[in-house]
Amino acid sequence: MNHKTIVTHNGNFHADDVFSIAVFKNILPSFELIRTRDLSTIAKADIVVDVGGEYDPETDRFDHHQRGGAGERENGIPYSSFGLIWQKYGIEMCQGNQELANAVDGGLVSTIDAIDCGHVSGVQEGISLSQTIGMFNPTWEEDSDIDECFDEAVDFASRVLIRFIAVAKSGLNAKAIVQKAIENADDPRVIVLEKYTPWKKTVVNLSDEALFVVYPSQTGEWRIQSVPSQLNTFENRKALPKAWAGLSDEALQGVTGLDDAMFCHNGRFIAGTKSFESVMKMAAMAVEAD
Repeated sequence: MNHKTIVTHNGNFHADDVFSIAVFKNILPSFELIRTRDLSTIAKADIVVDVGGEYDPETDRFDHHQRGGAGERENGIPYSSFGLIWQKYGIEMCQGNQELANAVDGGLVSTIDAIDCGHVSGVQEGISLSQTIGMFNPTWEEDSDIDECFDEAVDFASRVLIRFIAVAKSGLNAKAIVQKAIENADDPRVIVLEKYTPWKKTVVNLSDEALFVVYPSQTGEWRIQSVPSQLNTFENRKALPKAWAGLSDEALQGVTGLDDAMFCHNGRFIAGTKSFESVMKMAAMAVEAD
């Protein structure tokens, strides 16, 4: 793409128009941004965001304020300008990875769209990213240049977007690794990871049999951790043995018979040993324990 002229509305800004411009900041080599509601300027623009009363991705018109809106997702969340732009340009932002673009839409874009469109059912309480973007607007007590504030918000949103993509990509890569570990497990009740990888979501969703996950710690020892009964809960499918609870070093070694046992949390959801051989013995004992 060559140099483009992008128009979005002037005045107070929101997360949808800010993040929309952040997308273009990352995929266009250069562009001129004009913040206006002047119809003649809008008509001449290469890309129009969140203003103009028209949605036409072929001509890069991305508004959702017209009568009837601009469509909605299968889950009922309407599209704001950010979501409309992400449908066309998200895959470019994600370097051709459609699965990654879908993950970013599900975790970030759709939430911003929902809040912007007033479709807030299921959106978590507390300060949101959309509210955070809104705080870049000048308050009534400040005499700040609103276009400069908009640019600051875009810089912030661009960084958030880049990091969200990185995290989402990491999550997809982790899912593939953990899924393979589930498929290759000698005992489906014990999933072994060669390297620590975020595993809870994948194990809970893909394996009904898994009770424990074994993995190396960042410091080189080994851990065994209980699989939660469901995500976002402290209840586990099976706890570690009662006799291990709260013990460490010699006390735990005496109970387990493992000379390198290190600790067992009092909550009985995680324990550790120095060697892989010992943690696997610990896993075998935990699986068979009452």
